[in-house]
Amino acid sequence: MFDLLVVATDGSESGERAVATALDLADRFDAAVHVLSVVDPSRVAEVPAEDADAVQAALHERASDAVDAVAEQAPDGIEVETVVREGHPADAIVDYAEEADADSVALGTRGRGGEGGFLLGSVAEAVVRTCERPVLTVRGDRSGEGAAAEG
Repeated sequence: MFDLLVVATDGSESGERAVATALDLADRFDAAVHVLSVVDPSRVAEVPAEDADAVQAALHERASDAVDAVAEQAPDGIEVETVVREGHPADAIVDYAEEADADSVALGTRGRGGEGGFLLGSVAEAVVRTCERPVLTVRGDRSGEGAAAEG
């Protein structure tokens, strides 16, 4: 049923729950996992020009840390590939899923961007609407304890 799962993460609590779910599915179905984190260049455009390079480097480092953390927690025997892309997050996730010929995409319903969407985060909503692959969205902790860290 699943040979390749793409899991998108930004290191947020909701993203971490999506990672755990994707790794569990991969373990059950003996599937490979591609872990994707996307650096959104619009976040750099929001800072003063003299800080742009430092912010860009920090965003790439955070994305690399997020995918590396997933690779470290993957159960033995699961093939994991880590990928950092730059671009609009929803577009980059959908494009990567197509390129990789993924069987499914997993992502959290809310990320570090906060409460941009009404029911789903704006990235999750756009991926669900535009991805031709099955999409698994995973909610964060219902208690709201992680909400402040995500915004």
